[in-house]
Amino acid sequence: MAEKDKEFLEYVVKALVDNPDAVTVDRKVDEMGVLMTLKTDPADMGKIIGRSGNTAKAIRTLLRVVGMKNNARVNLKIEEPEGSTRPQRSVDDAMNDLNI
Repeated sequence: MAEKDKEFLEYVVKALVDNPDAVTVDRKVDEMGVLMTLKTDPADMGKIIGRSGNTAKAIRTLLRVVGMKNNARVNLKIEEPEGSTRPQRSVDDAMNDLNI
């Protein structure tokens, strides 16, 4: 599998964004599996995450399929860019959203 998952992720993400040259993927392997860390231009974050996170979920699902094909567990971490204006939420707020 070596770098096939990394190449696949780069291919998919570069096809979605306006600034493909700003896309970088870091790949680390440990006892838990493969961790892919994605960095991209802050202006392209919305395209990667998608409405309600659906694009990010789809990318993660595709990576899991690639991983299963090669008997590896693949996880994706999307790096939040510097200067992000996303509001920080507390654990209590998240629990309240779940209505548990």
